[in-house]
Amino acid sequence: MLVHPVQDKLKELRFTGMLEALTEQMQNSDCQQLSFEERLGLLVDREVTVRENRRLQRRLRVAKLNPKSCMFDIDYRQSRGLDKSLLTTLSSSQWIYDKRNILIIGPTGTGKTFLGQALLHNACLNSHSAHSLRLSKLLNELILSKGDGRYFQLMKNIFKFDVLMLDDFGIAPLVEENRHDLLEIIDDRHERKSTIITSQLPIKHWHKAIGDATLADAILDRLVHNAYKIELQGESMRKILSKKL
Repeated sequence: MLVHPVQDKLKELRFTGMLEALTEQMQNSDCQQLSFEERLGLLVDREVTVRENRRLQRRLRVAKLNPKSCMFDIDYRQSRGLDKSLLTTLSSSQWIYDKRNILIIGPTGTGKTFLGQALLHNACLNSHSAHSLRLSKLLNELILSKGDGRYFQLMKNIFKFDVLMLDDFGIAPLVEENRHDLLEIIDDRHERKSTIITSQLPIKHWHKAIGDATLADAILDRLVHNAYKIELQGESMRKILSKKL
């Protein structure tokens, strides 16, 4: 059999994994001892691996995460109130299948965003789509999008992610339009998708921060009751790390 036409066809079909594996087999005399079925199995396995890696890189690119944020790099040495057993449970991503939320609370610098993005990174590793957004920036973008016709498409894009992190809730006051948009986001995702919220404000102050009792009841009822709660404490990690330099 002529190998070059087969390689050309694999390239045309974009079976890059199989093409790489076939080229390696042709250069490895030991592979000649394998049966046809064994060699074919190796080719298929390589193609599956390449495609899975490609999809993972795409998910990580879309998620827009800090490349240093991952579960393996969580620092348990500092006294921040981290529950290692809970984070081990969350690393399985069962909470995503169960459509549960995660609320990460703590003073500035304690690692809320890092932890949230580490959970998103882990979700991507487990084949889930994820995305991280600063809440204040998103709400402002939603207001602008109503003027240029992008609103419904933007909301559709927000909904599609298996896990969405809304960073820094409560850092800026909400106007009436923000409250309604936030309710739309949370209501769309309720019991369908998972949401991570980070905030400096204790959860007991969220109702007041939203600013409208009726809308606050609706938002928090959908957001809080099925959520894992992680309350970070202690000194700013930035301050701790700067002392070590």
